[in-house]
Amino acid sequence: MTNPTSSTPSPPTGRALIGGTAAVPATAATFRAVDPATGEEIGPVFVECGAVETERAAKLAAAAFDGYRHTGIEERAAFLESIANEIEARASPIAELARLETGLPTARVAGETTRTTGQLRLFARTLREGDWLQARIDPGDPERIPLPRPDVRCRAVPLGPVAVFGASNFPLAFSVAGGDTASALAAGAPVIVKAHPSHPGTSELVGTAICEAVRRHGLPEGTFSLLQGTSHELGAALVTHPAIKAVGFTGSRAGGLALLRLAQQRPVPIPVYAEMSAVNPVFVLPGAVAERGAEIGASYVASVTGSAGQLCTKPGLLFVLERTGAQDLVDAAAAAIERVPATVLLNPAISTAFGKETAAVEHTEGVRLVATGVADPALACTGVPSLFETTGAGLLGRPRLPAEMFGPASVIVRVADEKELHAIAETLEGQLTATIHASAVDHRTAAALLGRLELIAGRVLFNDWPTGVEVNHAMVHGGPFPATSAPATTSVGTRAIERFLRPVAYQGVPVELLPAELRDDNPSHLFRRVDGVPEEVPAR
Repeated sequence: MTNPTSSTPSPPTGRALIGGTAAVPATAATFRAVDPATGEEIGPVFVECGAVETERAAKLAAAAFDGYRHTGIEERAAFLESIANEIEARASPIAELARLETGLPTARVAGETTRTTGQLRLFARTLREGDWLQARIDPGDPERIPLPRPDVRCRAVPLGPVAVFGASNFPLAFSVAGGDTASALAAGAPVIVKAHPSHPGTSELVGTAICEAVRRHGLPEGTFSLLQGTSHELGAALVTHPAIKAVGFTGSRAGGLALLRLAQQRPVPIPVYAEMSAVNPVFVLPGAVAERGAEIGASYVASVTGSAGQLCTKPGLLFVLERTGAQDLVDAAAAAIERVPATVLLNPAISTAFGKETAAVEHTEGVRLVATGVADPALACTGVPSLFETTGAGLLGRPRLPAEMFGPASVIVRVADEKELHAIAETLEGQLTATIHASAVDHRTAAALLGRLELIAGRVLFNDWPTGVEVNHAMVHGGPFPATSAPATTSVGTRAIERFLRPVAYQGVPVELLPAELRDDNPSHLFRRVDGVPEEVPAR
């Protein structure tokens, strides 16, 4: 049963939320959000947080850790559900402000709100099921010969307070109450979020929802804090604070690597779970090209230009073998992109970077600009959809091309034969996704490709498009470096909780001192393994 929600959400004030209390930072530096469609400043003035606010938030998180991690599973699950309820109570003002601050369409923001509340509730269900604890019991056997077997039991415990960096392109699902925050809170870790400066008002509204849920459940004051600011110094202060035990980040490769270096240089290094750049290659095999080349070309452009190409899973490279239908694919893609209007990009920095990236590709030897969308000079932060073309030999000779263009642009690579295709696949770095379009006649080639792609990508798709990440138990949103800094993990799906946990074995601990999850009677009614065999869970 969940608690009731607030009835009258307040508009953003420009303040930080430290331990659930609105605070005016001690610094004099200020900033405001910018409407990327017009370039005009909007919303309240936000005061930059600095060392004083970081110190206070970190100390409160450290003080809250022991109390919060010992909350009961049901209590913690209900807390996550309350956050979802509080966000829904603020859905209208959140949607209006997010649209203004990011330029994202109303339908996208609505979908992202549903995804955010859905993953909070998914983690609540995961907590109640209990397999996330990895509870294992190997009972002792004092009669074992030649040596007695000790009683060993294992469960997962949270790492400690977590710093989360909000993403520019997902003002909800990868920001204040997004997957990193939801999975860290589910693990029993207090969270300090550094809001992304592109959408500070949206961040404050969502942060207020979390603070209200903290208050309603009587949780420790430092369970959640929200810091606002534009400076790299604020992020550095947060990552290097000794109270912080892990970092969640979604953003650029440069940003993720900077945080990783800071975390590794600490006296006690900590893990950084950074999701960074990817070009998400797509391989279209001959049978699929012959059967539906034009259809693939059109749907490829829809994937490239959806959300203005500002998705980490956007396909940035498409490989097609020179066979029957290849030209149909290219022609259909060109025709489709010519109909796409220029759209608003998230902020001035992204718009400027996109212009530089596409210009660099266009002026690369061996690359041809195939088609562009419709420019709109009235938009302040914009990107014209662009489709480029090169050859497999040209790509192999120019390692610059596989770099990410964050926006509505992509490169078609016309490959001579299967040998060249496999040679290209061997050169690709770590990716979030890799996609194969194939028909039944392509399965021999597809099988060989799959064997390579599963080594470089976190998710491999067949006859689909990578944009759109389902939040469920099986999803992996991760991959080898440089797609992420931690290839054994995922930032989406229920396994995301594992990032903020570590296993602890209890050997010979008296029954009365064991955690409830490891007692013989299983009072928490959780999934466990006993002697390696799944135990029958007692009825609640």
